Amino acid sequence: MGMTAPESGAGAAGSVLAIDAGNSKTDVVVVTAGGQVAGAARGGGFQPPKVGVERAVDVLADAVGRALAQAGADRVGHVSACLANADLPVEEERLAEALDRRGWGASVEVRNDTFAILRAGVAEPRGVAVVCGAGINCVGMRPDGRVARFPAIGRISGDWGGGWGLAEEALWHAARAEDGRGGPTALARTLPGHFGLDSMYALIEALHLQHIAVPRTHELTPVLFATAADGDPVARSIVDRLADEVVAMSAVALKRLGLLVERTPVLLGGSVLAARHPQLDGRIRELLAERAPKAVPQVVTARPVLGAALLGLDHVGAPEDVHARVRAHFQDGG
Repeated sequence: MGMTAPESGAGAAGSVLAIDAGNSKTDVVVVTAGGQVAGAARGGGFQPPKVGVERAVDVLADAVGRALAQAGADRVGHVSACLANADLPVEEERLAEALDRRGWGASVEVRNDTFAILRAGVAEPRGVAVVCGAGINCVGMRPDGRVARFPAIGRISGDWGGGWGLAEEALWHAARAEDGRGGPTALARTLPGHFGLDSMYALIEALHLQHIAVPRTHELTPVLFATAADGDPVARSIVDRLADEVVAMSAVALKRLGLLVERTPVLLGGSVLAARHPQLDGRIRELLAERAPKAVPQVVTARPVLGAALLGLDHVGAPEDVHARVRAHFQDGG
């Protein structure tokens, strides 16, 4: 008499609901215990500081509901959520409680979304990741559960960089160049020129009076890199400073985890680092070679929701072939 095969569908004990939620969008996938991606959905951004925790989780709920429906499941064995704005352990705990109340899974684990970038880029949960998009953050982890992280909530936690920080720094130098408080820089021409304006004064006025919407400030980051590529010394100094920050965070995380003496991946993610600007990318690798010679830098282009899924599979103790099946799904364009 044959034995009944163990349950391996979307509602099985080893199934995972993976959530990667950034400020601008949310990705959700449902992974069966056998490693099949049975459901997927995309939703809006996750911004609890602006709208409150419950309304922010409502945004997740819309995408989660669609992914579960596609998978033919009401709930899963484990929820693995990598969320923007979960910057402190206490915030992760509160968000985990909020997600647990929704009843999507038997267990819930919330991490900062930088962990998704890290896990997506490594074969095992070991390494360091630096993400530079709108902001900047760095995390590290070892298979035994030890982690290294930073608060990463802005200047009050010692941060510098990210797309917004770079744009503001470029504006600061350009304004001072135009009025004489600072040295000359082509940024005084290229930044207002991006918006069809002829002076920094005109750009300052337009931003202050919101004739140009403040969120459009992030458009100036690519202008900064283009100006640096054309050889402007001030623009190049800002790019070099970002490289210094990336390497400083990486080296500290590696040291905290005792990985400076081991060959260890350092993953570079987020829109600014993934663009692989030659000056920035080259300077990061040069400085890492000096400060952390065993570090192996690599740019991560995989979707972060893959990392959330793999972290979930780590949690439920899924075998290697299940991990490989999920990774293959995303490598094939899933």
